[in-house]
Amino acid sequence: MIIIDGKKLSQEILSKIKNEVVKLPFVPVFCDVLVGDDPSSVQYVKMKARMAEKVGIHFHSANFPASITTEELIKKIEVLNKVENMCGIIIQLPLPMHLDKRAVLDAIDFNLDVDCLGTMASEKFYAGDTNLGFPTGLACMMLLDLLKMDLTDPRHGGASKKIIVLGQGELVGKPVATLLKFRNLSPTIITSKTPNKEELTKEADIIVSGMGKGKYITGSMIKSGAILIDAGTSEDSGSIIGDVDLESVKNVAGYVSPVPGGVGPVTVACLLNNVLTVAKKLK
Repeated sequence: MIIIDGKKLSQEILSKIKNEVVKLPFVPVFCDVLVGDDPSSVQYVKMKARMAEKVGIHFHSANFPASITTEELIKKIEVLNKVENMCGIIIQLPLPMHLDKRAVLDAIDFNLDVDCLGTMASEKFYAGDTNLGFPTGLACMMLLDLLKMDLTDPRHGGASKKIIVLGQGELVGKPVATLLKFRNLSPTIITSKTPNKEELTKEADIIVSGMGKGKYITGSMIKSGAILIDAGTSEDSGSIIGDVDLESVKNVAGYVSPVPGGVGPVTVACLLNNVLTVAKKLK
C-alpha cells in the first residue's frame, strides 16, 4: 500500500498560488464567516486564515455571536460582498440550528462563492458553466491525477476503470461524480440504500468515499491493488479518522489517501485557488 501524500501536493498548489498572487495589482481578500464559538469551527477558520496569509491573500475576519438572526446575518454578508478586493466568502459550517442555512449561503454574491454551496454557484458548477468548483471534489480529483493513471483501461478495449463513489453528499459525492462525468467516465454511486454494496466495492479499481463512517472500508471489501481516495471524516476518541480502516486495507490496497493528511490539506489549497481564480477575473 502506497500512501498518497496530500500535504506535499497541498504545498505544491499553495506555492503556485503564492507565485500568482504576487503578480496581481492588488491584494485579494478572503473571508470565512464564523457564527458562534464551536471549538472545531474556530480551529478550522484559524487554519484557513493562516494558509491564506501565507500565500499573500488577506484574511478578513467576520465572527458573529451564535444568537444572531438569519436576517441580521444576511445583512452582514451583503456588506462583506462589497468589501474592496473581496475575492471569496465562505460560511463555516455547521451553523447554529436556528439559522436558515440555505438563505445564508444564498446571500453570498455568487461570483464570490468559492465553496460553490449557494444555489446559483452550485447550478453553474453542475452545468459546467464556471471556473470554480467544490474544493473537496476538486481535491479528490487532484489526488487521483497525482497517480498519473489513465482512467480508461486499454485491456478492456478502452473501457473505463470501475470507479465507485460512496455517498452522494453535496460536498464530496455529488461533485466528485459530476467531475468524473465531465471526463466522460461513468462512476457507480453507492448510497445507504444500495443493495450488495460489498459486491460492488470488491469489483472497483477506484473508490472515492465521503460518507463520514469511521473505518467503514475494510480489506475484505476491496480488490487487490484498489485505489482509495478517503474524503470522509469522523471523530473517534478525540481523533479525526477517515472512512478507510488503514490497518485493515494495508495489505490489499494499492494506493490510499489517509485521514488526516490526504484530501483535507488539498481541499484548503483548492479553496484558495478558487479565491485566486476570482482575483484574476477582477484584475
